[in-house]
Amino acid sequence: MASVTLKGNAIHTLGSLPATGEKAPEFQLTKNDLSILKLSDYEGSRVVLNIFPSVDTGTCAQSVRQFNIEAAELDNTIVVCVSKDLPFAQARFCGAEGIENVEMLSDFRDGNFGKSYYVDFSDGPLAPLHSRAIVVVDEKGKVLYTEQVAEITEEPNYKAALEALMN
Repeated sequence: MASVTLKGNAIHTLGSLPATGEKAPEFQLTKNDLSILKLSDYEGSRVVLNIFPSVDTGTCAQSVRQFNIEAAELDNTIVVCVSKDLPFAQARFCGAEGIENVEMLSDFRDGNFGKSYYVDFSDGPLAPLHSRAIVVVDEKGKVLYTEQVAEITEEPNYKAALEALMN
């Protein structure tokens, strides 16, 4: 179980993120058109998983906006934003914000992504939403970098995540 805070109060996730060097767990997430997308569909591309509780909060929305800007500059890299928001809410947000450089995927159907990556909160007021985390995966599905953001109201370390792509 990983411990993070929400405005200074301890809450816990199901466990630790996949370890650097490990094969990233396969997932099936829902696209805005309700079709299914798997991690293996991205084989041959690098993937930045931007994981968060809900796009309807300020910090989560800002992470999508920031990665949308950064993603435009990345070669052979897809930024995937993952939450349990309904695909309709994700599409509404992207349309209103002009977000075009990231892919929004939802774990609303069965929550298996949150369980496989151990990012679901196991207690606290946000349970069972996802914690704020970053997982960077190479072209072959190997984990290059992870960050479990210690304080859920804070943004991830964008620079460190993107630098992992340069190594």
